[in-house]
Amino acid sequence: MFTWICPHCGREVPPSDGECPDCGAREPGVQPAVEAPGDAPAATAPPVAPPGGRVASHLRMVMVLWMAQALLRILSMVPGLLMWFPMGMPSMALGPGSLFRGQFPLTGAGWAFLLVTSAWTVACLVVAWGLLDRAPWARIYTIVVSVIWLLDFPLGTALSIYTLWVLLPETSEAEYRELAMQ
Repeated sequence: MFTWICPHCGREVPPSDGECPDCGAREPGVQPAVEAPGDAPAATAPPVAPPGGRVASHLRMVMVLWMAQALLRILSMVPGLLMWFPMGMPSMALGPGSLFRGQFPLTGAGWAFLLVTSAWTVACLVVAWGLLDRAPWARIYTIVVSVIWLLDFPLGTALSIYTLWVLLPETSEAEYRELAMQ
């Protein structure tokens, strides 16, 4: 039988020993013995990092939050649509003597609110859809929308900061590109 040299500390170890008495390194090619239930617990291995990086672990949450933001925008439009939209329809659609006719006309400010809210809702939905599909263009589009959305305090600001933290760094670009290719 041959002695072996410990790769960690360089000590010559007799063949009968499966591990180095100085540092505890195992002989190359020897599997560790299975412990009996009454034996002392073995040293625990360091925690294994989750597969992928920051982008992979946060991308789903970013997508869900953008979808939730779109739904909040849609819900903010409902009262305006219920109050103002019937007023813009022909009077025959409401019938003669309708309670609502002419009481809440949709003014320029109302149309502007509906237009801006609709545009932001579509932008949020496109972000969520692009991230869900891991489309190559979605990272840049999401960063642009997030920078603009910083002005929408407080929810839009918080969502934008989180999104930019996940997608903006240079390392995120390479990781997102890998995810998009899968």
